Amino acid sequence: MRVGVLLLPTDPWPETVARVRHLEAIGYRHVWTYDHLSWRRYRDRDWHAAIPWLTGLAGVTRTIRLGTLVASPVFRHPATLAKEVVTLDHICGGRFTLGLGAGRAGFDSAVFGDPSPSTALLAERLEEFVEGIDLLLREPLSSYQGKHFSFVDARMVPGCVQRPRLPLAIAGGGPRALKLVARFADIWVTYGDATHRDMSREGTERAVRAQAARLADECAAIGRDPATIDRLYLIGNTEERPLASVEAFVDFAGRYRELGFTDLVFHDPRPDDPVWTDDPQVVDAIAEALRS
Repeated sequence: MRVGVLLLPTDPWPETVARVRHLEAIGYRHVWTYDHLSWRRYRDRDWHAAIPWLTGLAGVTRTIRLGTLVASPVFRHPATLAKEVVTLDHICGGRFTLGLGAGRAGFDSAVFGDPSPSTALLAERLEEFVEGIDLLLREPLSSYQGKHFSFVDARMVPGCVQRPRLPLAIAGGGPRALKLVARFADIWVTYGDATHRDMSREGTERAVRAQAARLADECAAIGRDPATIDRLYLIGNTEERPLASVEAFVDFAGRYRELGFTDLVFHDPRPDDPVWTDDPQVVDAIAEALRS
């Protein structure tokens, strides 16, 4: 099982570089960040743009994979995002994964003065967003006409380093999102029940099993082997605290491996954050346990 770390793009750049280099050195496989204009409780704090932030990390790392978790159509257009990530894929030597999701109502949408988007509208936009990006990343010249997104004769030359395109990690647990995962994703991303009705250990595992079963059905409907899709679980949004100790993490990883997950990602602990308050030293201890 591969393990990675999600860092918020909020710290001074020298601290970020030092942290990511350290994570790479001790064996973590991937580093991710959120793609927002600003974010929740960090609205009035430093918050850097995801793509330049990841591009900077591409230049100071050598092996660790980099990715967005996730970019969304709330403030992105497929053509401009595709051009940016193709460039980033070249800068990092083919180490980039594009995480995509529907996004939600909030500052990222309200900043443009638009009405608050409904869940149905967010899902509809995501479908076009993923279809458009998949086309752009595969073809040197492409056009697309949708209700929400369109582009004409968009050129993506030289194309991705990774072929036939860089990997897409699609987040979601609902029927429409899982249909997209079956059609387009290289990696499925979930953290369990996105409705937050039951965030207990047992409730989360039930939700994940149900989502996996639905994904298998969607794959069967189009003749795709679900084993061709990696599965990434994002830790830190439920009641369970796998970073409480190395033993807790090892137990958690074993259970999610049995559920079919290939990757785990946890939020890097932050002493100034009210949620991710685990001891930062556990990150090194987990890395050591993974190496043994």
